[in-house]
Amino acid sequence: MAGAAEGVPTIYPTVLYADAKAAIRTLTQGLGFTEEAVYEGENGQVLHAELSCGNGRVMLGSKGREGVFAKAMEGAGPAGVYVVVDEVDEHHARAVEHGVEILMPPTDQDYGSRDYMARDGEGNVWSFGTYAPGSSG
Repeated sequence: MAGAAEGVPTIYPTVLYADAKAAIRTLTQGLGFTEEAVYEGENGQVLHAELSCGNGRVMLGSKGREGVFAKAMEGAGPAGVYVVVDEVDEHHARAVEHGVEILMPPTDQDYGSRDYMARDGEGNVWSFGTYAPGSSG
């Protein structure tokens, strides 16, 4: 794929939040993401943030900004994002410890995955599990 370095993700979910700073706290403290970059405007809005988990990243920012993407996403509903993690039960325990809303506890699926589902403060659904689409194992 043009421009993609070996091992670098080529798809980056992007989510806009009314309170992007609160979302960053939930994702980092409660759901184990690592803050890679946060760029704020003069008014404190999050213009662009990147958070990583494993070798994947999600980009996020504040709603209500100017620009084509912000306008296109203006009325968008909640998003759903799936993240591969090795230790589902430990990951779930951390989320519970930080008060994240759990929609489904760790569950063994018929297709071999163990996963759980959570919802952030603005309604986005985050699924964490052992199933890795496209992997050979």
